[in-house]
Amino acid sequence: MKGTVGELGEFGLIRELTSRLTTTPAVRIGPGDDAAVVAAPDRRVVASTDILLEGRHFRRDWSTAYDVGRKAAAQNLADIAAMGAVPTALLLGLVVPAELPATWPTELMDGLRDECQVAGAAVVGGDVVRGDTITVSITALGDLRNHEPVTRGGAQPGDVVAYTGWLGWSAAGYAVLSRGFRSPRAFVEAHRRPEPPYHAGPAAASLGATAMCDVSDGLIADLRHIAEASKVRIDLRSGAIDIPTQMNDIGQAVGVDPLQWVLTGGEDHAIVATFPPDVKLPARWKVIGEVLNPSALPQVTVDGAPWHTAGGWDHFGGPYGGAE
Repeated sequence: MKGTVGELGEFGLIRELTSRLTTTPAVRIGPGDDAAVVAAPDRRVVASTDILLEGRHFRRDWSTAYDVGRKAAAQNLADIAAMGAVPTALLLGLVVPAELPATWPTELMDGLRDECQVAGAAVVGGDVVRGDTITVSITALGDLRNHEPVTRGGAQPGDVVAYTGWLGWSAAGYAVLSRGFRSPRAFVEAHRRPEPPYHAGPAAASLGATAMCDVSDGLIADLRHIAEASKVRIDLRSGAIDIPTQMNDIGQAVGVDPLQWVLTGGEDHAIVATFPPDVKLPARWKVIGEVLNPSALPQVTVDGAPWHTAGGWDHFGGPYGGAE
């Protein structure tokens, strides 16, 4: 496709975007009407929204439009899965400059569509607006399928803490990109296109997870949310967390302890949950800690001690302080 967004025009752009979409049985009315209609057999709808801003959440010299689409969909659909729900639909709000090549938003839509297909969902509508900075706003919907939602507030002393997915890979990839390199490719791709274990959220709900969230801001930061909501302390065992050899190699090359990436790096969108101690977890889940009674120590500790190295992310305050 040649030309710019401005030359294509609003309605021409909308036609190009919607022509690339696929559907699912849950979509009763898709793009093209005043609103979409999505089936909700459970009669409860799980909803989440996120915004990605160019220069803050993605860089066009690091990521293609397709990468941004995959990432934008993944981080929202992971939130749905982390409630124990099955993703069903996604809505897009897009702000783009008129001079932007028209291929950029269409490739973005391809990424959104393909990531939705991985999760079993579909893009069902949205809006496009002219603006100075590329902004991608996503709303994701999901269905609980007769399960109760798994919130952050149900962890109990005695529960085990387990995760499935990747930890620290996106942060390691970011470190590589920040130094002007593009390899090891697996870690760079993990930053560009996270791969959340969507199936794990509903599966954890079925197994009896007491609390759950996806790791978007960093393992310690996100477990802090669970600890605060549940009024407990969580202690992690650093030796139980697998650190790949290549991640160790990257850490040595850039002078960073890779455990820092694992504990405080976000955007992998792994699923972390607490379970009663008698639950038999599938092999994909790795037990890395336990839930304890609250104490004078910080709400999340590592090997029984505070984690003093800063990590995690707060959009308005910057990095979280690890000492809590």
